[in-house]
Amino acid sequence: MTSKSSTSALKVFKIVPTTQQYDWGKIGREAKVAQFAEASKLPGFTVDEVKPYAELWMGTHSSSPSLVKDTGDLLSDHLRKYPDLIGPRIAEKFPDAKNGELPFLFKVLSIAKALSIQSHPDKETAKHLHGVSPKIYKDPNHKPEMALALTEFEALCGFRPLNDIAANLRATPELESLIPSTMLQAFYAAASPSSDSSPSPEQKAALKNLFSALMTAPPSQVHSAIESLVTRYSSSSPSFLADATLHPLILKLQSQFPYDVGVLCPFLLNIIHLSPGSAIFLGAGEPHAYISGEAIECMANSDNVIRAGLTPKLRDVENLVKGLTYECGGGERSYVQPTAFTEEGSNGSLLYDPPIEEFSVVKVDLPKGASELQRAVEGPSVVIVTQGSGRIAWVQEGKGEEVEVGTGDVLFIGAGTPVSFSTRGKEDGLGAFRAFVEA
Repeated sequence: MTSKSSTSALKVFKIVPTTQQYDWGKIGREAKVAQFAEASKLPGFTVDEVKPYAELWMGTHSSSPSLVKDTGDLLSDHLRKYPDLIGPRIAEKFPDAKNGELPFLFKVLSIAKALSIQSHPDKETAKHLHGVSPKIYKDPNHKPEMALALTEFEALCGFRPLNDIAANLRATPELESLIPSTMLQAFYAAASPSSDSSPSPEQKAALKNLFSALMTAPPSQVHSAIESLVTRYSSSSPSFLADATLHPLILKLQSQFPYDVGVLCPFLLNIIHLSPGSAIFLGAGEPHAYISGEAIECMANSDNVIRAGLTPKLRDVENLVKGLTYECGGGERSYVQPTAFTEEGSNGSLLYDPPIEEFSVVKVDLPKGASELQRAVEGPSVVIVTQGSGRIAWVQEGKGEEVEVGTGDVLFIGAGTPVSFSTRGKEDGLGAFRAFVEA
């Protein structure tokens, strides 16, 4: 940094993220999480080439909070001491922000093995679950989230159209066998005729009954059904399935979580394939599971997850079934379409703006020798550099300031601060993602 100001007074400064080593993470330096942590010289961090690296956390969540790099102070303590970095309108809108808490949690995910079949609670449900089981549901906040692909990325996301589910059931007697006959016939009746409109209350009820019956089927019956299904899939090509991706995914999930009921969920949930730069948004009560790949993820400042399959962790099938919205349709309804964030033409940054208040994300992609001025936003921002090197510059108290950045660096940008991103000379481009909140 060119300024001699104290780090505590600066509007832009580096922060120290944290890494999480869950068993579904990629191993060693295969994981971007480990690559970023190593490249940024995360204090005390060394890559263990036989251990998984699943998540990089950037934020103030109490489970794994970030620090101010130059001082070692908790980021939340620093923001509480200097509230102008949060901004008055954000502090007014989000009460926890007055205590130095960011409204969002920013992450990098490196996924080698499928995450659980899960959903996230709405605010009312989160408060209830936290009150009843605070050791499991560790905060009272909801957790809408957006995943933005860094590599090719695969996920399950939301219920398929009812007629697609019905077709999969009819083509899969092993799956049909797990559903009581009266419930199955009621679902078939509700699924026909198909409609492009939002499902009716009766259709939602039929889908809820079907999903509940599957997720609560006796484990011995689930084992037998999956065993029969895998034997059939392994000996022939099930071309009768409308979705050609189902066959390999079922076998893949079976290899990772043998005879788990979650192996059968792709028959009911959309299979999503994202290319780098594509994004999906998941609101409260939307069933999903990330399967493979690496992504930037942003969510409300919460770690509440209701799990029901494909996991060794605690399952809460009752609350998951009860809390789903049972909306259904094609996977495209979950996509977030980016728009221009700047007015700088084809090299301008892209804004991913999901329909919630807590966060938006900007993707920065500057070619060699380029620069870009980004407008001030009303609230705080967190930036991670994912590729290349360069500088971030700003004006403070009438004086120009700048900080050099490289791959893996994570920075905080205070409210109301216009910043300029630039590459380092003409030798390297710069890729970054910026999460922020506005009132």
